[in-house]
Amino acid sequence: MLDQILQLDKTVFVFLNGLGSAYFDGLWLLITKQINWVPIFVIILYLVFKHLGWRHALLIIGMITLLLILTDQTTNHLFKYRFMRLRPGSDPALDGLIRAVKTSSTFSFISGHASNSMAVAFFLFKVLKPYLKFMGFIFLWPMVFAYSRIYLGLHYPLDILCGYVWGILMALLILKLYTVIRDKIFPNQKENVDRPKNAEPITN
Repeated sequence: MLDQILQLDKTVFVFLNGLGSAYFDGLWLLITKQINWVPIFVIILYLVFKHLGWRHALLIIGMITLLLILTDQTTNHLFKYRFMRLRPGSDPALDGLIRAVKTSSTFSFISGHASNSMAVAFFLFKVLKPYLKFMGFIFLWPMVFAYSRIYLGLHYPLDILCGYVWGILMALLILKLYTVIRDKIFPNQKENVDRPKNAEPITN
């Protein structure tokens, strides 16, 4: 059963990776660099400061930092160095069948990009949804970000999907911690934080 799943994973990867074109390689190399997404999160953090205040915003930044450390470390030490799955571009069985635009000597399962991006996106979605009407669009980030890894030949679809699941689990864990700390620091604001009194969520 596992062999069948892995073979299907490779088949889907070869198809998705084969959709790429050298004409777009530069774009996807740009997308896959984490630093290029910073402007989006600067905007989000500005909205957090604006609507929740600087103390609450600092708490959220601290929780995101902890979330990234936890997710990144567990992705590497619980999965990558345990399963030691070769990246597609390093797999001799796929030599000549795929476009390995970028290569890496590290292992493939699970995707750290998928785990980290989904963890942060899910955390921000749960925290800011009451205030920002279109927070659901934040999930476009992990989707596009993670697909760049398939396009470039760095991850299989299963690496991405399992990374998403792990990222959500880590986000749920940190959300519990965030809620406990938040309610202790802002005991008089709990009702407003959980259920804003304004009729519609803040949209700007």
